[in-house]
Amino acid sequence: MSNGNYSATFLRITAGLLLLLAAGCTKNFEKYNTNPYGLTEEDLQADYKIVGDGFKQIQLNIYAASPAWLMQLQQNLAADVYSGYMMAPTPFRGNSNNMNYDLVDGWNNYPWITAYDNIMAPCKDIQVKSGGKYSDFYAWSQLLKVLAMHRVSDIYGPVIYTHYGIINGDGSITYDSQAEAYRAFFKDLQQAIDTLTVYANNPASNAARLWAPFDYVYAGDYRQWVKFANSLRLRLAIRVSKVAPQLASQQGQAALAHPFGLLKENADNFLVDIGNTAHPLNVISGTWGDIRMGAPMESVLTGLADPRLPRYFLPSQDYKPGYKGIRNGIAIIDKSSYAGFSALAVLPPKIQLMTCAEVYFLKAEAALRGWAGAGEAKTNYENGIRYSMGQHAVDGTAYITDDLSQPAKYTDPQNAANDVLDATGGLCSATVKWNEALGFEQKLEKIILQKWIAMFPDGQEAWSEFRRTGYPSLFPVVINNSGGKISSTQFIRRINFPSSEYSTNPKGVADAVVKLGGADNGGTRLWWDKR
Repeated sequence: MSNGNYSATFLRITAGLLLLLAAGCTKNFEKYNTNPYGLTEEDLQADYKIVGDGFKQIQLNIYAASPAWLMQLQQNLAADVYSGYMMAPTPFRGNSNNMNYDLVDGWNNYPWITAYDNIMAPCKDIQVKSGGKYSDFYAWSQLLKVLAMHRVSDIYGPVIYTHYGIINGDGSITYDSQAEAYRAFFKDLQQAIDTLTVYANNPASNAARLWAPFDYVYAGDYRQWVKFANSLRLRLAIRVSKVAPQLASQQGQAALAHPFGLLKENADNFLVDIGNTAHPLNVISGTWGDIRMGAPMESVLTGLADPRLPRYFLPSQDYKPGYKGIRNGIAIIDKSSYAGFSALAVLPPKIQLMTCAEVYFLKAEAALRGWAGAGEAKTNYENGIRYSMGQHAVDGTAYITDDLSQPAKYTDPQNAANDVLDATGGLCSATVKWNEALGFEQKLEKIILQKWIAMFPDGQEAWSEFRRTGYPSLFPVVINNSGGKISSTQFIRRINFPSSEYSTNPKGVADAVVKLGGADNGGTRLWWDKR
């Protein structure tokens, strides 16, 4: 999507694709309720390919690896921007689009479509095929389903999860509220962890590594998957810690207490190997020039003299030798005005969905909240920074002890109206060095700021954590085309339910809006969004 013709041409193509895909999104479920292959145990023992190949599709679509335009619509033109990580220099749709809160249905259907066509459908198929005899495959599908669908729920709120594959008498499909979905996520994670722990403790199962041909992350290592599942459980526990503190502490402490532990070293990081496929951000940024550094990233990374800066972004072509980010939601007349701002650095062919650095920051917050087994907040916080620096092969020794540097003022050389010079405009003031004398919120701000830096480039998780905590401080949009539905000062909180659901599942989505507890627009907060 490399030029201004993107809008008309692409949206015409999108409209056609949506008509084809919508029916398969959440209503064509009967075919997943039967086993079309009639597999016997002998068939599966001889060759696990029929059941296992579905895992490839799932892993490659939680964050769509290819084609790049799919990931652009699944995440890049929404969460990656709303997180403060990135911003588009391209004035899509005459500069009235997601970036300035004119939410585009043709774009925002894709997180939903991708999840249901490429994750929920193959997960259902795998679970039918594996039955009760191949419980490890079943458990693996449960785990991946939770990983994918918590991200989808964190975009929309209520989702079709426990009722997937069940068509009501009136033809509708029932949504779970987000509270119901999260409780189901925890239940599925518990079952998956229990099952896979048994396999991991069995030397014969470990030696067989039946998953290896289908596993793009851990080469069929059951123990590694359990460690990841514990880490994901801790992430979700922290996510609901404000709205459901008892549930959160119960689930978080269970994750912390598991004998296999959590992701601990960079070798444990959850990175989906996409082989010879170019990382989609390399295409969107490098080939198309449709995404650039976000202004908050410039402010934070340059102000804190962060050594990860050149690992994340390239120097600006127009303002060498420095780095220059684009502020979200500004007036862009022509792509050439901002195309020379900092592009993204070239990423390896690995899709990052969780790192041990994130886990240390989760443990730091768990320690603040007094959860058993979390350890000390300071130690976890500093380990999070160290492991993130190690992941990017830079030295963070001096960085960790810096108590003076703060995020820098932001100036836009194209338009001074976009400058952010103080806290009233959203400038962050947190320093790096841990200070035990600070209060809860000041410590939390440090933790989330550093987690925000470390999770790059996964804008979905960064946006979710910003909404949950309000940290780090981001810059509000300059132009707000929401018609009053989304507050510039409160930022966008979610994406509308897909238009395809209104046409194919109107009763289901009407009930989902009731469960949402507010209007179906970007200004309504999600269940866990209670700051």
